[in-house]
Amino acid sequence: MPDIRLVELSTQRAIADEMADDVRDGLQAIPRTLPPKYFYDHVGSELFEQITRLPEYYPTRTEAAILAEHAVGLVDEIAPWEIIELGSGSSTKTAMLLDALELVGGRRYVPLDVSRTALAAATRTLASTHPWLWVEPHIGDFHDDVPQIDREGRRLLVFLGSTVGNLDWPQRQLFFKSMARSLLPEDGFLLGVDLVKDPAMLVEAYDDAAGVTAAFNRNVLTNIGSVLGADLQPTSFEHEAIWNRVDERIEMWLRARHDLVLSIPTMSLDIELAAGEGIRTELSCKFRREGLAEELADAGLHIERWETDARGWFAVALIRTD
Repeated sequence: MPDIRLVELSTQRAIADEMADDVRDGLQAIPRTLPPKYFYDHVGSELFEQITRLPEYYPTRTEAAILAEHAVGLVDEIAPWEIIELGSGSSTKTAMLLDALELVGGRRYVPLDVSRTALAAATRTLASTHPWLWVEPHIGDFHDDVPQIDREGRRLLVFLGSTVGNLDWPQRQLFFKSMARSLLPEDGFLLGVDLVKDPAMLVEAYDDAAGVTAAFNRNVLTNIGSVLGADLQPTSFEHEAIWNRVDERIEMWLRARHDLVLSIPTMSLDIELAAGEGIRTELSCKFRREGLAEELADAGLHIERWETDARGWFAVALIRTD
């Protein structure tokens, strides 16, 4: 059996305090916003797994196909001892990278996620499918906690699913600089990115016919309300996904069906929303190779390998320090 221990980098109290700060700042901003990381309580994680299997939602299966073809070569390029996965979730696609890790003699896998439920489920699965692996699940936030992860050897940082697209340009600059500081010259950084394509196809991927994404979007209010002790009326909101042509990104919004007040007594916070007023809950930026290369260069990083599917819908980039 694998050697498994849970490392808590961010305590539940710290996560709740950070949530309160994020909610206060976001709901008082213009436009009003909520961070997408708060989608992922137990229900949100399950809903996202359903989303990945929807016919409209191409990113997961497209990225998985790229990894099925190229995982061995990408991992062999670095020959790491350890894989550190950011926002690991269910770790489903990571199994291909872990199989490749065994081939190069690596042994350690560190999934980092804010969801204790997702980490527990992934750990149970890996314990049965990869008995040779040393699994060390870490509860924490990839924005802040990567530098706290102990190093045991050459590492491959992994950030899949184009989750980096949830960050706007200034946030990505801070993130890429943080990744650069976490890498030694022999290390690598594997990044999955969704590419610019037909806007109609993109909107469908974030507004599926079955309404699963709509339920996922509203669940951010359920999760926040549960943690902060409030009823944030998720059924009072419509789900909306739009294509921002200028910034080349999908934006998910919750639109108030009627005039309402979001009240969080524990924070002495009351937010009035008029009918039709929105809260932006997610950005999903789409990328072009040239633009991504420029962003990485500003952080002292460069693309060493670029693997994509035949249709050019998605890419997995192997990145290293300059």
